[in-house]
Amino acid sequence: MSMDARINNEPGFILHTYPYKETSVVAEIFTRSHGRVALIARGARRPTSALRGLMQPFTPLLLSWFGKSDLKTLHAAEWQGGLMAPQGRALMCGFYLNELLLRLLARGDAHELLYDRTIATFELLAGEACNMDYERILRRFEKNLLSEIGYGATFDVDAETGAPIESDIRYVFQPERGALRASGQPGCLVSGQTLIDLAADLFESQTTLIESKNLMRTLINHTLGAKPLYTRQLLRDLTELNP
Repeated sequence: MSMDARINNEPGFILHTYPYKETSVVAEIFTRSHGRVALIARGARRPTSALRGLMQPFTPLLLSWFGKSDLKTLHAAEWQGGLMAPQGRALMCGFYLNELLLRLLARGDAHELLYDRTIATFELLAGEACNMDYERILRRFEKNLLSEIGYGATFDVDAETGAPIESDIRYVFQPERGALRASGQPGCLVSGQTLIDLAADLFESQTTLIESKNLMRTLINHTLGAKPLYTRQLLRDLTELNP
């Protein structure tokens, strides 16, 4: 893209910001048609800047920018309306999703379906009706995110034999291979029924919720590498404070 080329009125929302020079910020944005983009918002930290109030997570924006390097320049931002920020524990869940997207999405790769799913997930978290559904919402999002970026797993087939998973058998799941019958080998221990439920996108059983949380953590850790997720630890601390 040349310096004169511009992207105009692209839907997006902020994943993370950090200070840049004296008065500006760099905003990591997830956009619908251009994927993750890093934008310099010049002067956004000035009290009088029109951008200051817009550089916040969970705010649907129409963004315009230009530039040919990895770090582009924000030209204009406009609030789209809607999508109120989640509150309380749901807010921490939202920050967790933002951190996952920031860490797992490569810059410049469009994921339009994932973008739409993310907006829908934020709306679920912000809704009053979700109450006890946080775990289901997070597990479904994690599974779809890994699948969308090419790290999706096959849950309903034995990786060694190719046979369908049996509900009453215990398995271990290895990120590089898949589900194997549990016989002392390393991996994430999981029931066959949980694997069947994961393949069908069903999270109604309490056992499935508990085991799928461990399995998703295993798969995400394998994808991310050594650096831990900051928001995951915060969510764990909150759970311990609020049993």
